[in-house]
Amino acid sequence: MNVLFSDKSRDYDGSQLKAHWIFRTFGLLGDSVVAFTGGCDVPLERMVDLADVRDDKPIFSKSMLHVIGEFFGPDLTQTILRQRLLVSLAQQELIFRTGKPAIVRGGNDLYDEGAKLSVSIATASPVSTLLHFGINIVSEGTPVRTKGLEDYKIDPSDFARALLESFRDEIKTVGESRAKVRPVD
Repeated sequence: MNVLFSDKSRDYDGSQLKAHWIFRTFGLLGDSVVAFTGGCDVPLERMVDLADVRDDKPIFSKSMLHVIGEFFGPDLTQTILRQRLLVSLAQQELIFRTGKPAIVRGGNDLYDEGAKLSVSIATASPVSTLLHFGINIVSEGTPVRTKGLEDYKIDPSDFARALLESFRDEIKTVGESRAKVRPVD
């Protein structure tokens, strides 16, 4: 699996969650996960989460760390499990860096004392499955109560690199665990 952190800031508006966007943008072919920083403003017409659309809950943040993944083998259920693994790894990294065990995962989101830290979604295209995970860098101006990496004095690029590396290692070792066992009768 390819992983890349891009130092170039780019905003996320939901249009990036489509087949081959990572290849077109970064030249990475095949299963890939990329991260970058930038604003987040997803209008309802681009939202994938139909419950959020129904409830009129657009997504906005002045600055987020975005992680986008595309996978060509797994079905949507497997990608949702990968998404939750990614969110759990982000939680683990936050707890490690802050010493704050109160950061909890609820489904595919992270919270700290009622403040939301992240957004995340997984979906399918005709040829792949995709995920987006965004964690706030700043917490001002969001439509709900939030916290961001700046509140914890965490550098987004360092955090992203550590998260991408641990996610890649987990996916790699899952494959190794599958390959090393013999069938049973």
